[in-house]
Amino acid sequence: MGYIRAEEILPVEVIELIQQYVDGKNIYIPRKLAHRQGWGTGTQIKQELLVRNQQIYRDYLAGSKIPELACKYYLSKKSIQRIIKELSTTVPVVK
Repeated sequence: MGYIRAEEILPVEVIELIQQYVDGKNIYIPRKLAHRQGWGTGTQIKQELLVRNQQIYRDYLAGSKIPELACKYYLSKKSIQRIIKELSTTVPVVK
């Protein structure tokens, strides 16, 4: 993410006020709540993770052990356990 020089968009009074708190440092100014987007909104990552997690669950049901799944999917054993628990109670497996 790039940055914009404060002098290009802010009045001198605002810059001086900010300098009282952070002089010469980079800061992040978050979006207003009304303009925020949810995680993964701009990409397909939520769908990709759902497909991956369903595959993990199918592999588990087919007999794969948790340590094997952790190695295969480059996840921790705890993550595999969490995925299996979530899918066993909430999401039907899509084939």
